[in-house]
Amino acid sequence: METGTSIDNKGYETIKNGSWFSQFRNGYNPWMARYVYGLMFLLANLLAWTVRDYGRGALTEMRKFKNCKDGRNCLGTEGVLRVSLGCFLFYFIMFLSTVGTSKTHSSRDKWHSGWWVAKLLMWPGLTIFPFLLPSSIIELYGEIAHFGAGVFLLIQLISIISFITWLNECFQSQKDAERCHVHVMLLATTAYTVCILGVILMYIWYVPDPSCLLNIFFITWTLFLIQLMTSISLHPKVNAGFLTPALMGLYVVFICWCAIRSEPVGETCNRKTESSSRTDWLTIISFVVALLAMVIATFSTGVDSQCFQFRKDETQEEDAIPYGYGFFHFVFATGAMYFAMLLIGWNIHHSMEKWTIDVGWTSTWVRIVNEWIAVCVYIWMLVAPMVLKSRQTT
Repeated sequence: METGTSIDNKGYETIKNGSWFSQFRNGYNPWMARYVYGLMFLLANLLAWTVRDYGRGALTEMRKFKNCKDGRNCLGTEGVLRVSLGCFLFYFIMFLSTVGTSKTHSSRDKWHSGWWVAKLLMWPGLTIFPFLLPSSIIELYGEIAHFGAGVFLLIQLISIISFITWLNECFQSQKDAERCHVHVMLLATTAYTVCILGVILMYIWYVPDPSCLLNIFFITWTLFLIQLMTSISLHPKVNAGFLTPALMGLYVVFICWCAIRSEPVGETCNRKTESSSRTDWLTIISFVVALLAMVIATFSTGVDSQCFQFRKDETQEEDAIPYGYGFFHFVFATGAMYFAMLLIGWNIHHSMEKWTIDVGWTSTWVRIVNEWIAVCVYIWMLVAPMVLKSRQTT
């Protein structure tokens, strides 16, 4: 019997509708728990980066681990993978122990939202455990992490498209359609303007010479994909409007920009990267922003489990959990693999410079393929109802 750990339904409602501070003040509740898990994930990211860039100072301590070979096998790329493996094990265990939870006040709900002393012992223990493993197992995990990171990108993609679709449906609802018409046109126009401006800037920054054919192809193809999404969205049989392709255009332009930015330092077609290769304040700020953006993206995607429910209930029971615990931890487990790939440039044999993230030709092509998949998924979501309906009538 756990005295003082359970909260009745009325208490849950008070915490849920209360301030952000009140969610922390009440130690046992799922709203506070998600922030703690996000903080632990951020600490794992910082530890992996520290081991990669500044792990030399820990050589004396690492010599105690026989599989580290005087610390060499626990630094750099392999050190990142070891920290990532520990983070993955923690969240995967949490996934296995919370998946299927549907009611608050159940034992698995209490495990997800409480038992912090046990978790604060389990988390560092699982972080240290990979440093006891031989390099062969770590390399195997690195290969598997490519797949896990791809799963994370796919989940994030579906979550983003689901949010864009939901936003468009809210604006087009009968209640808000006339009132929000001007807002929709203004938002869509702004999005398209930013897309065009982004494409122009990429041509200026990343195509300094006509011989930069690959960058020309990336940018031009991105512009074509925006036009393709807009044309399909405005087709009379689809009639999805301007807003969703405009917001998707912002997303694909951003991915294209990230892809070109990931090209290795010293490439003649990427002068922006070459000029920022020094460890100055701009480089450090860019790295910190990229790291925080990755953590925030993992956190927001983990909470958004409803976009993966094929059958959504309109009515929610009073004692239903506020978000899918199992899905939340699964996203963080794949996110652990994803941050490892970013810190090693998607190549387990690739050494990264200090204060860099997601740099290398492998990173570039992963981004580009992710952009193309995003467009394919979006177009399929537009035409799927029409295609499936025609199949049912034949």
